[in-house]
Amino acid sequence: MSTEVKHAAPKTASEKQQGIDNHKKAAMHLEQAAKHHHEAARLLSEGHDEKACGCGAKADGHSILAKKAQKKNLKNMAVTK
Repeated sequence: MSTEVKHAAPKTASEKQQGIDNHKKAAMHLEQAAKHHHEAARLLSEGHDEKACGCGAKADGHSILAKKAQKKNLKNMAVTK
């Protein structure tokens, strides 16, 4: 089933601000995920496998939250027929 996408109506100021906030939220979570991945790599190289696993889990959580914020923006940008 295919849905066509048409141009959305101009956004209100609060809708634009929501989009800006979602982009900032996604960026923050991606930065945190990267930080935790770097920390996990460092811990693994030092032989701290359990601590590295914890950092990996934190990174995964931030990645999920970033994906949710990105998905919100995509839904707000696309208008289907």
